[in-house]
Amino acid sequence: MTQSTVQEIGVLVPTFQEDKIVILFGPSAPAELREISVIHEFNELSEEPLRVGGTFYFDNEAFTITAVGSLANKNFKELGHISIYFQEPEGEVLPGSIFASPFRFPTIKEGTVISFK
Repeated sequence: MTQSTVQEIGVLVPTFQEDKIVILFGPSAPAELREISVIHEFNELSEEPLRVGGTFYFDNEAFTITAVGSLANKNFKELGHISIYFQEPEGEVLPGSIFASPFRFPTIKEGTVISFK
């Protein structure tokens, strides 16, 4: 299992609610990306946490991964970075992104536990 805790929520994160996109970044996120990102820190990290059909949670809100970009696992493990789209993929899946359903923006606050199973 992979698990992390939300440390900080960028001031612009709520503006992505309508588009249903969450950008996760680890604590080393550069300043220019912090305002659009949910900054989290790993408590536990498994080898390949992101896979189609896998489930992840924002606290108790469950989501199913429907698509995984080619660099998503690598970027997530090294930088804590992925872009999560809560929608159907249209065309090619970007390398650092995953898609998930249901198609709704999760409830996120400082201290929220994100877990991938």
